[in-house]
Amino acid sequence: MASFCSRLTICLALFVLIWGSANAQLSTNFYYHSCPNLFSSVKSAVQSAISKETRMGASLLRLFFHDCFVNGCDGSILLDDTSSFTGEKNANPNRNSARGFEVIDNIKSAVEKVCPGVVSCADILAIAARDSVQILGGPTWNVKLGRRDARTASQSAANNGIPAPTSNLNQLISRFSALGLSTKDLVALSGGHTIGQARCTNFRARIYNETNIGTAFARTRQQSCPRTSGSGDNNLAPLDLQTPTSFDNYYFKNLVQKKGFLHSDQQLFNGGSTDSIVRGYSTNPGTFPSDFAAAMIKMGDISPLTGSNGEVRKNCRRIN
Repeated sequence: MASFCSRLTICLALFVLIWGSANAQLSTNFYYHSCPNLFSSVKSAVQSAISKETRMGASLLRLFFHDCFVNGCDGSILLDDTSSFTGEKNANPNRNSARGFEVIDNIKSAVEKVCPGVVSCADILAIAARDSVQILGGPTWNVKLGRRDARTASQSAANNGIPAPTSNLNQLISRFSALGLSTKDLVALSGGHTIGQARCTNFRARIYNETNIGTAFARTRQQSCPRTSGSGDNNLAPLDLQTPTSFDNYYFKNLVQKKGFLHSDQQLFNGGSTDSIVRGYSTNPGTFPSDFAAAMIKMGDISPLTGSNGEVRKNCRRIN
């Protein structure tokens, strides 16, 4: 009997160990002992990249969004195509627009020097997004860590999972809700468009065809974006014309004035259920940053690979 109990105890202990390994939780102090210089290494590299090109902060934030919205925050967007899968980099939402991969490479190299084989690319991307926002004047937050990297990626999942700039409000609410994000999270996270730029092909229809747009604003935007499709498709313009490199609440002020740049932006203030949230953020500059930080933490919790799932890539562009 004693022998049976002993064996049972050992079996239960192993079960708990294995189950816990596969179902580990994210933690803000995950690398406290294994990589104490992680945060300083990442921030130094992000600061250097933004000093060279301010737009890079928005690009790194966008990479994190696009990673999390496709099978969770697992670093899959960073993978190059292979013979066994077609990755996410050339999916419609990312082709000719997703950028910053070389910055993530540089951060990974810096982190590998101080703690080789410890920190995942998925976690590096999460920290880089936070640091980018803070450096550009936005809020900071404690990033939950412990994600592991995916061993595959899916172009079709990216095509289907990332909200298009042509989305209407119901489509946006539905997609965010499917990932456990509330309508308030949707509006707060959309405020990330207070920084960064968009390509003409993504706002042409809005500035030439839509009526819920300021006339002078549309005319200004048309100067850098020809009406004819195929002409100037990749011309860039700032999402927030007032303060394009500052993380602030001008994005919401613009929406109230019918100066939303993308169709999906103006949908947030167009007589629908999110109008009151947008108006609140436009008049209370302190509410948006705190709600944005909380929403980023929630987004970072979307389907992470933890414990023994996935891997810690040595090179963010390919599986080990």
